[in-house]
Amino acid sequence: MTTLFDSAPGFDQPIAVLKHCHDRIRKQLATLDKLLTHLPVHGADQDARQAAQAVLKYFTQAAPLHHEDEEMDLLPALETTATQEDAALLKQLLPEIMKQHLQMTAQWSNLEKQLKQIQEGSSAQLSTLDIRHFSDMYLHHMELEETHIAPMAKRILSDAQMQRLGAAMQARRGIVPDAS
Repeated sequence: MTTLFDSAPGFDQPIAVLKHCHDRIRKQLATLDKLLTHLPVHGADQDARQAAQAVLKYFTQAAPLHHEDEEMDLLPALETTATQEDAALLKQLLPEIMKQHLQMTAQWSNLEKQLKQIQEGSSAQLSTLDIRHFSDMYLHHMELEETHIAPMAKRILSDAQMQRLGAAMQARRGIVPDAS
């Protein structure tokens, strides 16, 4: 049976859940790009307000949870497990990943203010420079994680570590595990 919607992977596949989050981030970044062309023509109309609301919701709720998944669970699990080349690569990448999380959060605060005004219909202004900077940071960051961190996790984390990671991610979202 096929469905009309792509279903999200279950928390029994935590790396797939993280990748699914990246796909959703890409969709939100595309919405920001669309807003840049929509606003000058249509202003803060209903479509613009709804788009701003969707982006606000994602980056104020889901994105911080995604960063916590990485910072509190995935990256520490990798640090305790990695050896040799993997350990050396992590030592190089972890400071950069953490720095990027902080930079993306700071850049988000600039965009959040603009998007709230659009959502309220009180402004139709959105900084192209802020959008480009935010998108570029996120795209680079996701590429880094998808090229190095996710493959490493799939390769070196045990089934038990993956289960703990998935359970922590699920708990962070307040999702009660299915008893079946």
